[in-house]
Amino acid sequence: MTTRTELLEIIANGENSEVEFKRDDLQNHLLAKEIVAFCNFEGGMVLLGVEDDGSISGLNRTNLEDWITTTCRDKIRPAVTPFFKTIRNVEHGKDVAIVRLPRGADVHGQWHNNKHTYYIRVGAQSREASPEELSRLFQQRGAFRVELRPISGATNHDLDRRRLKDYFSGIRQQEIPDDDDDAGWRTLLFNTEIMVEEGVTLAGILLFGKTPNRFLPQAGIDAVAFPGTEKDYAMRERATLRGPMTPLMNATGGLVESGLAEQALEFVKRNTPVTAVLENGVRRVEKPAYPDEVIREAVVNALIHRDYLLTSTDIELAIFKDRMEILSPGKLPNGLTPDRMRQGTRAARNPLLKDVMRDYGYLEHMGMGVPRKIIRGMKEHNQTEPDLIENNERFLVRLFR
Repeated sequence: MTTRTELLEIIANGENSEVEFKRDDLQNHLLAKEIVAFCNFEGGMVLLGVEDDGSISGLNRTNLEDWITTTCRDKIRPAVTPFFKTIRNVEHGKDVAIVRLPRGADVHGQWHNNKHTYYIRVGAQSREASPEELSRLFQQRGAFRVELRPISGATNHDLDRRRLKDYFSGIRQQEIPDDDDDAGWRTLLFNTEIMVEEGVTLAGILLFGKTPNRFLPQAGIDAVAFPGTEKDYAMRERATLRGPMTPLMNATGGLVESGLAEQALEFVKRNTPVTAVLENGVRRVEKPAYPDEVIREAVVNALIHRDYLLTSTDIELAIFKDRMEILSPGKLPNGLTPDRMRQGTRAARNPLLKDVMRDYGYLEHMGMGVPRKIIRGMKEHNQTEPDLIENNERFLVRLFR
């Protein structure tokens, strides 16, 4: 509960991403705009009776709470229910109303003049969301899955039939249509969400596309090896890793063509040393800088959980003298946090990508890859604790030598 003293401290700090000042004589659609922006962000509060400069003008509207409730019902869709409280005599004879909003479970819009407008909070401003921001907002709220969005111009001929046959017959152990049975293949791909009526899905192109980057420039890994502990123009190697996420196997399970995870693993092996150690003081064994399972788990997690609506950036894999960093574009999905990941909490932004890569054996079936493979794997390997960091809409996994 906010007291008068706490309220004065909030006002003294000025407007920000969580606080908006308004007179109480504003029009209802303008109040709805601010409420929508907070609900579509992380929640916040509108202080009525406060000027933009923080001076207290007080409340003049009668039946203020009823007016706010009606605004939230008639001018916002889906409707919201705010917390309302009046603080008396914030200054002599001047009251201030607090309208507090939680983070919305849905995407909310202002309804005015028979039109929906979606607002988001950016710093101390509420502004209309761009199409890209709105798509990401719906994705974050679970209203749609971007991995099932059809890719403009992509058809089943842009899928690698060899990989599809290997996946369905070799990995899933099911009967598949004949090569010339296009109708049968289309039915199979529809039923597995690799295709939809409008064409091949984003997941289909990422997993089995012949050339995914023709349609999705962000579908790859930018890999760099530096000689020292900081980024430097004098890099040892830089490679742009491209291709489908899945590998191509032969009938005996041998690797014919690498997927992105194998390409990343090969890059790391080329650019990290292998040392010889004595096991039990007797047997000489070679020890890599990082365990294969840890690298594979971290790379595959980045591939399947990254935000593919961020179109201007690849996954980054950077090798330094003392560490390796894997940077994935986008915030963690569905309320996931680094601490919850350490405990094995499961939350998939792209469940189809996750399921297919799990079929290939890349992922733990119980969603325990981070605690079991990455954290435990590094502790057993060299007694180091990996860093898991979310910052500026990017997620970083840092492994130490």
